[in-house]
Amino acid sequence: MRIDRIFARLDREPEPPEIEVPGMSRTRKVLLGSTVAFYVAIVWGVLVSSWLVLLDWKVMLFRPYEQWPEVHAFLDYFVVLGQRGPTAVMIAAWLGWRSWRQHTLRPLLAMAAALLLLNITVGAVKIGFGRLGPHYATEIGSAEMFLGGDIFPSGHTANAVVTWGILAYLATTPRARRWLSVISATVALSVGATTVYLGTHWLSDVLLGWAAGLLVLLALPWVEPTIGRTEAFIFAARDRWRARGALTARPTGTVEPVSPVAVPSIRTGPDAAPARETVGSGGGRYAGTRPAQHLPAPAAHLAPRPHAVRSERAPVTQAGSRRPPQSRGGNGSHAPHPAR
Repeated sequence: MRIDRIFARLDREPEPPEIEVPGMSRTRKVLLGSTVAFYVAIVWGVLVSSWLVLLDWKVMLFRPYEQWPEVHAFLDYFVVLGQRGPTAVMIAAWLGWRSWRQHTLRPLLAMAAALLLLNITVGAVKIGFGRLGPHYATEIGSAEMFLGGDIFPSGHTANAVVTWGILAYLATTPRARRWLSVISATVALSVGATTVYLGTHWLSDVLLGWAAGLLVLLALPWVEPTIGRTEAFIFAARDRWRARGALTARPTGTVEPVSPVAVPSIRTGPDAAPARETVGSGGGRYAGTRPAQHLPAPAAHLAPRPHAVRSERAPVTQAGSRRPPQSRGGNGSHAPHPAR
């Protein structure tokens, strides 16, 4: 099967160097705590309709898409870098190649775990708060909360942070990690600002989206043990599947058995029968042979005895033959036989 060939190619690749799995260091814990505090502050500022909500309205009424219309067409395409579907496909293709080269499923599993955490946390908060977007606002100065919306926090922004930030998280060298961190931060900030420009999100939505995505990346080391167990389970299942397939598969080049044709049976024991029976004998020669099991059984009133060819019988003269004595005539001729 195709997946079996993929695993076979994976096994033939050279072994990669030791990959360091990020741990929950002290610096990461400090960053995680700071991000949680920022997250809570944004939520609280929106719930109480603080100055943050007033800033949201000022930016929305400024209408950036009307101030700089020349970049509108480009930003309509650029914002796709924050959509979950296209970005997940691109990043998964790259991480799939990394998994192939490094003989590990950790890159793909780490990305799957990050997206799962993102969907759970961001989706639950979106549904819970139910905030309406700028285009659907009903009252100026209102936070527009608990009205059935789903934009708080910004899903585009949080997704951009996670899908591009996972590349920096999985980098194997410090230099690559620095460069990928700069690139992913730039893309995430740009996508968030683009949603504000297009008027699809409040500014506070974008701020909370950045915090939500960063929390997922910072919490990934806590998920690493689960990722390791999942990888071991997948490879163990693959080995069992291969072993079961090797037992049930028919070896290549196997010849189908054929039924024997006119092969005499060979038996041992006291009741063993000869493999072949002589049809005609004489002078140590066989007149012909045939399988014994095809010979007809002898008649019941005749005792079985060897059969001899008539032309090879020895002449026998019994005592007291009925042939009259022969007399020689004077001319040496035989006397005529009497009439019978």
